[in-house]
Amino acid sequence: MLRRTFAAVLTGAALSISVLSAPSAGAAEMLATTLTYDDSQAAEFKDAVAAGINVWNTNVTNVRLVKATPGQRVNIRIVADNGWPRATLGPVRPSGTVTVWYGRQAVQQGYNKTRIASHELGHSLGLPDVKPGPCSSLMSGSTGGVSCASVNPNAQEKAQVQRNYAGTAVRSADAGKVLAEIG
Repeated sequence: MLRRTFAAVLTGAALSISVLSAPSAGAAEMLATTLTYDDSQAAEFKDAVAAGINVWNTNVTNVRLVKATPGQRVNIRIVADNGWPRATLGPVRPSGTVTVWYGRQAVQQGYNKTRIASHELGHSLGLPDVKPGPCSSLMSGSTGGVSCASVNPNAQEKAQVQRNYAGTAVRSADAGKVLAEIG
């Protein structure tokens, strides 16, 4: 009898602990800031842009880049042109818009297409150029050299984007709605 009573007390205590440690229904949880992009004017660079988007989505967690749907606000416009690649310096916020010009001149000179996209998207997320810089720095851009195929941000670049979007989107776990946009 004593063993059954003791087992019942332990089971009840374990259930109480799991209930106490579980987040409450109304608790706030951190979310990634979602930014939308439009590549409808990216011409022949749509695949490179998609690869650059994937680079950022797999390397940082505080911001997500998703393709805009018709009628949805666009935060990052990507436009192909004949000049040198360039972008508006961010960090862009969900209420703002920046532009990335995917310039054909760098492609014609032999630079890696995905690196160009990742680099220019990095500007939109708030990273400046790091020149001169080594190939291991995504934001070194052209100073990494034509042969540089490194498309991923380094640890410092990832950390800066994480800081740029830290705490910018919070939602109520029970309602699933954005409660506050900070910054």
